[in-house]
Amino acid sequence: MAQTTKNRVMTIPSVSGTETLNRRRRGAATPQQPPPHRFGQPALLLRLIEATLRYQYLVEPGVIPPTVATPGIYCFWHRCALPSLLYFHRRLRCSILVSQSFDGELIARTIEQFGFDAVRGSSSREGAAGLLGLKHAIDAGFIATFTADGPRGPRYKTKLGPVKLAQMTQMPIGILYLLPSRAWVANSWDGFLIPKPFSKIAVSWAHKVNPPPTNASPEELESTRLAVEAAMERARKMAEEYFSPTTEHPSYETRPDLSSRT
Repeated sequence: MAQTTKNRVMTIPSVSGTETLNRRRRGAATPQQPPPHRFGQPALLLRLIEATLRYQYLVEPGVIPPTVATPGIYCFWHRCALPSLLYFHRRLRCSILVSQSFDGELIARTIEQFGFDAVRGSSSREGAAGLLGLKHAIDAGFIATFTADGPRGPRYKTKLGPVKLAQMTQMPIGILYLLPSRAWVANSWDGFLIPKPFSKIAVSWAHKVNPPPTNASPEELESTRLAVEAAMERARKMAEEYFSPTTEHPSYETRPDLSSRT
C-alpha cells in the first residue's frame, strides 16, 4: 500500500498550474479556502445521521457486491452522492474526484473527515488532470468513484469520465445506486438526496461494464458510455422497485450487508 499525504488530499495541478501540492504542504493559504467551521459542522451532523442508518443490498442475478477495498472504478448518480459517502465510510476506502472551486474545497475537507482521499480536478475544464489523479489512486490500491452525471448534469446522463478512466486502467466499471426510504430532496438539478435519521437505504448493484479497448474508436467509447448509462438506470429502478408496494416480480435479488466496518 502506497503512503498517502498527511492531510489525505491529493492535489492534481491544473493545466494552468494554479495550485500545487507543495503550497499546501508549506501551510500557505490556498485561494478561496473556506474557514474550518464550514466543514466541521456538516461532518458532525452527517456522522450522527450515519449512526442511525440501515442498509439492504439489492443485486442483479449473479452480482456479488464488494466486501473489501480492492482497486476499481465505481459509478453512481450525483443525487445519491451523500448516501454513497455514508455507505462507503468505514467499509470501502475511496478516492473521489472533487473540483478546484470554492465549493469543491468545502466538499474535499468534509469527505476528508470521513477518511476518503480527494483528487482535485474537474470533469470539464481539467478532466485530464482529474483522471490522472484517479489512475494514481487506483495504482496505489484504492477505489476511484464517479458521480457519472456530475457535476452539473443533465440528470441521469453519463459523462465520458468513467469510460476514459476504464480505458486507461483496463478495469471494469462497477455500478450502484443508493436510495433512502426517507429523505430530504433538494431543489437542485439532480434532486440531491439527504437521508433522514433511521432510514433504510437500498444499495442497488448492477453488473459491471467492461472497459473499452486502449485503442478504442470514438464510436466504441460512446457504446461503452451508453452501456454504463443503461446499467446505472437498471440499478436505480431496482432501488425504486424495492420501496414500491406494487412490485410483484422484482428484477433483483436481496443480499445481507456482509461488508466489514473498520
